[in-house]
Amino acid sequence: MNLILASQSPRRRELLSLIQPDFEVCASSAEEIIPDGLQPSEAVMYLARIKAEQVAKTHADSVVIGADTVVVLDGQIMGKPKDHADCVRMISALSGREHEVLTGVAIVVNGRTESFYQRTTVRFLPLTEEEIQWYASLDEPYDKAGAYGIQGYGGLLVEGICGDYFNVMGLPIASLRRRLRQIAG
Repeated sequence: MNLILASQSPRRRELLSLIQPDFEVCASSAEEIIPDGLQPSEAVMYLARIKAEQVAKTHADSVVIGADTVVVLDGQIMGKPKDHADCVRMISALSGREHEVLTGVAIVVNGRTESFYQRTTVRFLPLTEEEIQWYASLDEPYDKAGAYGIQGYGGLLVEGICGDYFNVMGLPIASLRRRLRQIAG
């Protein structure tokens, strides 16, 4: 099975290599705009699907995987921080609270798309202003949904999780492996 990851994310590449070491990376150029009215779970599956289907158009003989991860607090999607102030706002909002991390995955094979999502609950420690400013001063949070990376220094902000750790990193590998096995027969 020729496998293509429709993502430039180094975390997703690393995680997919745990399932299958040989795959190609072909980043999607799909415009990531969420249609109005979608719930967060629907939004991540929609974004994963448009990424995978855009790459599959030129790789019809391959299995193409697209993924998208969001942080959800109080029912609202938190994207990537725009700047330092936005990062501080996001980390402050997460401080001492529980939120959800949703990753949508789409698998395109033989012109058919199968989508699913995984949900993980994350609880942040109550953070001091000094801790928030310290984390916001790093480069790490600025390319990540919800302004933190659990696999890096952001892990120091986390009190605990319930669910798939790798989902929080951006790819629920156990669920994905099972789906790929079903597809491959």
